[in-house]
Amino acid sequence: MKKWAFVSDFDGTISKKDFYQLVMEKYFPEGQKLFKQWKDGFIKDIEFLAKVFSSINQDEEQIIEEILSIEIDEYVPTFIREVQRHGGNFYVLSAGTDYYIKHILRKHDVENVVIFSNEGEFREKNVFMNIDQNDWKYSERYGIDKSKVIQKLKGKYETVHFIGDSEPDSHPAAFADLTFAIGPLQRLLKEKGISFVPVQDFSEVASFLQKEGFLE
Repeated sequence: MKKWAFVSDFDGTISKKDFYQLVMEKYFPEGQKLFKQWKDGFIKDIEFLAKVFSSINQDEEQIIEEILSIEIDEYVPTFIREVQRHGGNFYVLSAGTDYYIKHILRKHDVENVVIFSNEGEFREKNVFMNIDQNDWKYSERYGIDKSKVIQKLKGKYETVHFIGDSEPDSHPAAFADLTFAIGPLQRLLKEKGISFVPVQDFSEVASFLQKEGFLE
């Protein structure tokens, strides 16, 4: 068994803005009505994202340019390399799509990171998600079941750390050995009675893991 893994949500955790927010601001302002329906629970997360991602109507070059404009926590590339240098494996676990995640990680020279996300592809001037309902990690609501991914990784590693910031992350947090919570996830985990370490960014996570002996 390998020693440990660090698993991170992407949008709002590694990145400072969700990709869907950028798309709505620039190309799909009429999506605000859809956003309210989603937040009120009338449509599933995956239905909301699929509609937003397929409402961009731009050439791929323009879409990639927008993706690369998304800011990330500046400490993340260093953090990932530190985890890897200390024998850990780093995973991205996202209910968005790997289409934009791959571009952003490549921009920041991040290597050897496995991405668990909904598969995405560019076609017809938009980003479409290929959802396989027979996949072991399929979720009807999110496209990807984050809890199943964490549970599977726990079968491979002695310790699995997780970090997230929002509602979809409250589910896998129940299965991780230790969860770091950013922003709204802190309140959600308190309400669920799930223990967590509150943080604002990855430099705070690094400090905690240094004290715990993972990044000595």
